[in-house]
Amino acid sequence: MTSKQGQMRLHYHLVEPIFTAVFILSYFQLYNRYNGVDSILLWHSYPNIGIDNRNQFDMLRSLPGGIDGVHSLVEQFHSQGVKVLFPYNPWDQGTRNEGKMDYMTLTELLKQVDADGFNGDTMSYVSQDFWSQSVKNNHPLAIEPEGGPQETTLHYTKMGWGYWKFEFIPCVDTYKWLEPRHITHICERWQMNHTNNLQNAYFNGIGFVSWENVWGIWNGMSDRDAQALFRISTIMRYFSHLLVSSDWEPHTPTLQSGVYASKWPGDHETLWTLVNRLPSDKTGNQMEIEVDHTWSFYDCYHGTELENVKKTSANGTVAVQKTIVSFPIEALGYGCFFTIDPSKENTTLKSFLAHMSALTKKPLASYSTEHVVLKQTMVVNEPSMHHSATPDGMVKIPASLFNFTVHGIEIEQGNHLGVDFQYLWEQAPQVYHSHLTNISAFYIDKYPVTNSQYKEFVRKSGYKPKDTMNYLHDWSSNGSYPDGWDKKPVTWIDIDDARSYCKSLDKRLPNEWEWQYAAQGMDNRMYPWGNSWDSKRVPTPVKGRDLPGPADVDSHPSGASTFGVQDMVGNVYQWTNEFMDEHTRKAVLRGGSYYQPQGSHWYLPQPYRLDEHQKFLLMAPGMDRSATIGFRCAADVA
Repeated sequence: MTSKQGQMRLHYHLVEPIFTAVFILSYFQLYNRYNGVDSILLWHSYPNIGIDNRNQFDMLRSLPGGIDGVHSLVEQFHSQGVKVLFPYNPWDQGTRNEGKMDYMTLTELLKQVDADGFNGDTMSYVSQDFWSQSVKNNHPLAIEPEGGPQETTLHYTKMGWGYWKFEFIPCVDTYKWLEPRHITHICERWQMNHTNNLQNAYFNGIGFVSWENVWGIWNGMSDRDAQALFRISTIMRYFSHLLVSSDWEPHTPTLQSGVYASKWPGDHETLWTLVNRLPSDKTGNQMEIEVDHTWSFYDCYHGTELENVKKTSANGTVAVQKTIVSFPIEALGYGCFFTIDPSKENTTLKSFLAHMSALTKKPLASYSTEHVVLKQTMVVNEPSMHHSATPDGMVKIPASLFNFTVHGIEIEQGNHLGVDFQYLWEQAPQVYHSHLTNISAFYIDKYPVTNSQYKEFVRKSGYKPKDTMNYLHDWSSNGSYPDGWDKKPVTWIDIDDARSYCKSLDKRLPNEWEWQYAAQGMDNRMYPWGNSWDSKRVPTPVKGRDLPGPADVDSHPSGASTFGVQDMVGNVYQWTNEFMDEHTRKAVLRGGSYYQPQGSHWYLPQPYRLDEHQKFLLMAPGMDRSATIGFRCAADVA
């Protein structure tokens, strides 16, 4: 069989605290745009992993509804005919220790949620321990190493990604050649033109990763690519039983330069898949083949029966003859030829051909190849009550024309449009930002909000979020924080919890440029105290696998900014602004935290410098709340 794999972030329904398969599939218009997906890889961990010591398995458990909620989501996908995979991050060795081998934890969890398999992130192969344990658990898993399998692991490795180097002549998939049932998913997530990917997948009868939401960065397929994928996936699904033929013949002879074909023989039927690698249409004779002249012949791309087949020679009294077949293949397009014993035809063939005829009425060239950069909207921090005097615990920051200069530090970004954030004055999301900003005078909390302050807020307001997963996770069930934690910054609250607190005091969250100005002053310094890192001015970082909790907010007075604002860097991240586009919510985190998981560069980087910020993907409250994210409030001046 063949496969089209969707790779996406999980998307949370903002009205109901759930993930739904129908919501996800319809939200991306996958059926309308390119005929849906056969499997989906739900990537829940990276790039947010490392925000605290929750390991990759904890982050799965943190999804809405916990394990039961994830199981429900998987079953919904199954009801739509979609297989479900989750990632395995082997490099995650610096967060909380499960106390047993990863292959045991992973296979147990995937059985609990009824997942179909996993993708081995960064792995060139996956050890047999994972397969053996899944079999022992009576829940065999499809295994998909990112780097593709090795020849010696094909007996238990069913899939793999393919990062191929494309030449003009189509590649032949070694693993498919050795094991016809193996599925490689060709993957090129940053590509804006997928012609090479799609043609090579079609030629080899294998899969394609339709990865459009790349870590919250929208790299959507063009209309032409989406339409091409719609057409070839329709063909490949219908003929999936032939695409595992042990008699597959890649690069079977063709008659025209630039046109390449694969032959897929079956019992009483044979399929040819063709690609035109040239930017010009190819009409007329395409192949000379040896077939039974009593069989039926179809152009299965255009959905028509071929009646003008030319018989070039006969083999005595035997029905097998050499035959020339003719049909058009458009520039950089696709062809499909099918021959079958008429007595073996079934009723589905006619409906399939009719569908293909309607689907290919418009040439691919009529569809746009434009790459669209999604615009973002900043969620405005609504003005607070205007205060005529400095509220208790706040510092007044004078008005200024501030040079707001900052850049993102995402691991995978590149310096191109669509990455990072789009501020109000920008035309598109981008990595580097610089803007001369008129900042009115405002107040900002001298310290991050503490546990004692937040407890008082809860006592007075009775506040309780609708989704309570991981809310105040380090507090006890009776609503108390650990002894001695009065002056530690409150954590395990999401951005909406923080907004609710600030609003109760007639305050608001600070805009990022206000936060940076309060930390940086007017001299563009790199840290609140100057231009050189000084470890004595911040909490000692924790590099182990357990978190003892942040430092008291007033424990490092020498780290204050020129305005006297303290604890800006190195203790807890701090919420500022939120942005969203059609598919993704994300927030700006500032200041970095005391937690530095070790062992991999894939963990979330720390924005300690004042010209750096971190993009944090907002997925669901239980995921967004963290042991290392706090906040402080701001207020407007009368």
